[in-house]
Amino acid sequence: MKDLISLEIITPIGNVYEGSVKLVVLPGSEGEFGVLKGHCSVITSLNSGIVDIEKEDGFHELVAIDGGHCKVDENKVIVLAKDAIYISGDDAQIEQNIQKAKDLLKSISSDSAALASTFSKIDNARFKK
Repeated sequence: MKDLISLEIITPIGNVYEGSVKLVVLPGSEGEFGVLKGHCSVITSLNSGIVDIEKEDGFHELVAIDGGHCKVDENKVIVLAKDAIYISGDDAQIEQNIQKAKDLLKSISSDSAALASTFSKIDNARFKK
């Protein structure tokens, strides 16, 4: 537990995700960046894309976000997003949430290369069953 960092993803509607994670990769406005416990403090804007959350057991959880801002310190990451879709649940829910996430990202981006890269991350993620 000592190598885990707290993560919160919040939208205007409420909390979308809250938990302790090993690593979080965020779609920063200057490019993707990863955060581990002990990261230097930073506040930055986020592009629309995928928040890739690596849990302690090595499985990944994904949250599609519609841009926002992020505050990072040594022990906690707080993401304030305009909108977010948490891809989780049983097989049927995961498939449904993947489609919702893709629809959200398509509606806010016209960059086909960025969309292809983002969709690839979603399609290749290892979800815990």
